[in-house]
Amino acid sequence: MKRWCALRFDFRAMASPCSIQMDGQDEHTMRQAATEAIGEVQRIEHKYSRYREDSIVSRINQSSTTGGQVAVDGETTELLGFAHALWLMSDGLFDITSGVLRQAWDFRAARLPEPAKLQSTLEKVGWNKVERSGSTVRLTQPGMELDFGGFGKEYAADRAAAVLHRHGIAHALVNLGGDLHALGARALPELQDTAWQIEIQHPRPDTAIGKSSLAVLALQQGGLATSGDYERFFIQNGKRYCHVLNPHTGWPVTHWQSVSVLAANTTTAGALTTIAMLKQTDALDWLSTQGVRYLAVQHDGQVHSSSQSL
Repeated sequence: MKRWCALRFDFRAMASPCSIQMDGQDEHTMRQAATEAIGEVQRIEHKYSRYREDSIVSRINQSSTTGGQVAVDGETTELLGFAHALWLMSDGLFDITSGVLRQAWDFRAARLPEPAKLQSTLEKVGWNKVERSGSTVRLTQPGMELDFGGFGKEYAADRAAAVLHRHGIAHALVNLGGDLHALGARALPELQDTAWQIEIQHPRPDTAIGKSSLAVLALQQGGLATSGDYERFFIQNGKRYCHVLNPHTGWPVTHWQSVSVLAANTTTAGALTTIAMLKQTDALDWLSTQGVRYLAVQHDGQVHSSSQSL
């Protein structure tokens, strides 16, 4: 009779610490599944990272200087279609052309953008300026860029989970820098049917009093993602400026410290957290229409959660 065991595989991808945890009885299959799942994450990073000159995203961005069409494969076409759907459902707030705004903002130097620079950069933003026809895409303005950072890591988490599922793994947790996908509950005899316990980082941790986590959430199936104003930011004259930028104005959002969402998959959860951050005061009403569970911390520290317990 095979004994249950728990394995954990740690690695780095997409500039983040990552891990895959599994409970199972076939260690060989578990190790093989983990190797292939990590390979799938690396494949997606290589294919869609704007930091790699040989990625499809870089190839599309480089074409903006000539305005030429770029042929893309089926996977990329589907992701562009997903980006279009998010742009529509968010009233244009989720816009994968808005990454170019980083040219106007320097968070490392803690410096506000020059108005003229911000305005000229905003002119390169707008999903409606991207032309798609079948399996081709064209950026219509010089200097425009696409950036899959809004859902790339989350998509990779879902794809890694799919690889595990294909190997028959039914009890696993994929964690890509805090974007998570759970495949079933724990299965060790002493933990049987216990959900994975996920610690949500407090957006304003106070280590002096031990306040480093906001909550511990039980995740058994599906995706969990968090967006917040604490990942990249600076404070000037008492005001916080974070990296979540409104593509209509070019300025950071200010209403939420963090938003966590539990959804059917990680890609959806991540997109919804970002849109919620961008919707600011309208976020909770909008999230309620999406039928997902959430935990949100307002700018003043007030905590909101969905009627369904996370």
